[in-house]
Amino acid sequence: MRLLVIGAGMMGSAAAYDMATQPGVEAVTLADSDKKRLQDAVKRVNKLAGAKKVRGIELDAAREDAVRKLMKRHDGALSCVPYFFNVKLCKAATEAGCHFADLGGNNTVVKKEFEFAKKAAKNGVAIAPDCGLSPGMASVLAGELMRRVGGKADALKIYVGGLPQSPKPPFNYQLVFSVEGLINEYVEPAKVLRGGKIMTIEPLSELETFDIEGFPRLEAFHTSGGTSTLPETFQGKVGECFEKTLRYPGHLPLVRGLYDLGLFSSEKRKIGKVEIAPRALTSSLICEKMAGDGPDLVILRVEAHAGGRISSFTVFDNYDPKTKMTAMMRTTAWPASIVLQMMVSGEITKRGGVHQELDVPADQFIDELTKRGIEVRFSTESTGVKAATSV
Repeated sequence: MRLLVIGAGMMGSAAAYDMATQPGVEAVTLADSDKKRLQDAVKRVNKLAGAKKVRGIELDAAREDAVRKLMKRHDGALSCVPYFFNVKLCKAATEAGCHFADLGGNNTVVKKEFEFAKKAAKNGVAIAPDCGLSPGMASVLAGELMRRVGGKADALKIYVGGLPQSPKPPFNYQLVFSVEGLINEYVEPAKVLRGGKIMTIEPLSELETFDIEGFPRLEAFHTSGGTSTLPETFQGKVGECFEKTLRYPGHLPLVRGLYDLGLFSSEKRKIGKVEIAPRALTSSLICEKMAGDGPDLVILRVEAHAGGRISSFTVFDNYDPKTKMTAMMRTTAWPASIVLQMMVSGEITKRGGVHQELDVPADQFIDELTKRGIEVRFSTESTGVKAATSV
């Protein structure tokens, strides 16, 4: 198979590496508008993979004609650029006859992508928005949990966080993915199931503590995008469904303060002779103050509460010093790469819109993660036992 990755940043380079190490992948094209970043990424990925499967090509993701032309020469394409490019990229893939996946994270964008589902199915194309960690891996695991508990549950809960191994105050956070994606999670409403009804609630809300064995207590709160299509898929089968972000204690009050002050707003303000959106300034400051190359870790826990028991999957991953890939790169880019390869190979048979909780064969997906050194642990316990698992 010949695969295309659009975006040569952290996630794009990690996805290209994963593809280049798979025997079924003949060639990988890594595309980006930044020539130097692209060249550096291609050189690094080929060296790590021990093969020269990856080639680079300069591409502006906003140029739909150029994107479509490039996609026609590939079996599948993965978008690793900010979410606001994905609708046009999905459209181009549908027209080019190229299977398509992206890292997603924005409910409005995903809804627009699924509007191409009928045309994609007619063209023999599979489109899978919201691949990655959560949504993505979490969605696949949530679907598998629902199958294991018989298709109905009182609650389906997802807790996920990308965290620095050595937190530094005051935010106790390190930027581990796109700043645009992070701010989007903090400002857009969170979609949940509550009392069996789909509703949206304010982000950065409903704080609770989260305990997991072998790790300090964390805080959990609502952010946007993580549930993806789970509420629609499981409405009538699940009473409550939500995803909460994990952070070290003290993080939420600080970012909530920025939110309340309007510092995440995209509405431009005129200050003197300068016109600027507060979000643009905040993005720049976050990149400056929260950037870092210290080792990170990822925690993901997906729970199904049913019949007086809690069935769960837990993933705990760390920075890999050998490849110099962060835990967030491994657990976001690699699942997306796996899903795209499964669509191209036919292991995912669905054409048109792919809902990961329904259409991705979970056992095969988990096997692929295991081969890559990402362990997924299953456990079940009575409701009276504190929701924690050994990692």
